[in-house]
Formats: sequence, structure tokens, C-alpha cells
Amino acid sequence: MSGHSKWSTIKHKKGAADAKRGKLWTKLLKEISVAARMGGSDIDANPRLRLAVDQAKGANMPKDNYERAIKKGAGELDGVSYEEVLYEAYGPGGVAFLIEALTDNKNRTTPEVRSYFAKFGSELGAQGSVGYLFSKQGQIVIDGSISEEKIMEIALDAGADDVAQEEDVWIITTAPDSYMAVKEAIDKAKMPVIESKIIMAPSTETQVPEDKLKSFLKLVDLLEDNDDIQNVWHNGLYEEPND
Repeated sequence: MSGHSKWSTIKHKKGAADAKRGKLWTKLLKEISVAARMGGSDIDANPRLRLAVDQAKGANMPKDNYERAIKKGAGELDGVSYEEVLYEAYGPGGVAFLIEALTDNKNRTTPEVRSYFAKFGSELGAQGSVGYLFSKQGQIVIDGSISEEKIMEIALDAGADDVAQEEDVWIITTAPDSYMAVKEAIDKAKMPVIESKIIMAPSTETQVPEDKLKSFLKLVDLLEDNDDIQNVWHNGLYEEPND
């Protein structure tokens, strides 16, 4: 596919994260704290915590930082308690949005999210209004310099569902339960991982009209720039702007 591929969306999100490492670390530390509170501080026995720590390592977070967040979440140190909130909405061009937040004050976060959509003539939807359009999926993005034979052998043998090439990268998809096994096989083979995480993959996609693209991208940026918002998923297809 051309510029409106899955990888275009990843690049857009990754660029924002790369430019704001501190903001990315803040979001990861929240997730680590919540994961430890809900499932305990043992990384090996807590899949959600294991995934969050893996992402923290991938973001070059110092060990002391995420270990302190684990202790706060497990109650070994004083810390803030976060609530998980899921927002659903349709945005510019009829694109479906699924937004995951961790907040210490829902009465602050919800009006903020609502205001972002209101800026572009949209509003938050009821629970379940768009959630059915998305499903959990593991996704690992590998530098395209790796040979097809090597990546197919390692990824598929480890339990990946699919390996596809888009532009200059390989995109490996897995079932959520197979994600860590595939990621560990990729890491063991020392493949250059660009991004890896559990995503909410859309079952259908909506082409963003050209006259709505600027509004759509601005809305994505506003959402991702909010410290309380962990993930922004959407089903929009679009051509990446040249500037």
C-alpha cells in the first residue's frame, strides 16, 4: 500500500513520541504502576507488567525509574493511584477513535478529551459505540534490511500470525497471548526492532477525506499530547502530508 498504510500511522505516532521522550516515559511509568497494582510486582508472573517493562526498556528508560514505579504500584512506596478510562468517539471524516487513559482525576481528563473532539465538531460516544470495531493484536515492527527468509523463519516458528512488508519495514502480527514469545525470539535473534506493542487493530478502515485530514491529524496530536492518555487507536486511512 502507499502512504496511507499502517506504517504511516506508526511513523506519525512514533515521531511524536521520539520528540517528547519525557512524556513517553511518564505514560509508561503510569502503566507500570497500574500493572503492578493490579497483578503484583513479579514481572515473570504478571504479563501486563512484563509488557510495560519491556516497552520501558525499549524507550531507554533507566532501570531505577521503572523499578520505583513497580514498588509504588505494589504499595511498597507511596504513590498516586490511577484509574483506567476508555473513551470512544467518531472524529473528523467519520473516523472511529478508541482512547485509553490512566488518570488520577477523571473529572479533569474527561472534559479535556471531550473538548478536543468538540474543536472539530465531534463528540464522545457511548460505551461500545466503536469498541466493537477493534480487537487486541500484537505488533512488532522490524527494520526492512532483514531478509524475508530470516524474519519468516524466526517469527512464524515463534508463533506469529503473519509477517508483511510495508515500505521499508517488516510488520509482524501476533495473537495477544503469543506476543511475548515472538518478541523474545526476535530479541534473541538481535533483529532491529523499531516498535513493538499490543495494539487495538481496527476490523474496518475509513479513508480520511482530504479536506478533513488536517483536522484529523491535529486531533490525534492533541490526544497524544495529553499526559493522561496512554494510547490513541483509530481506523483512519490517509496519505501522509509532505510537509
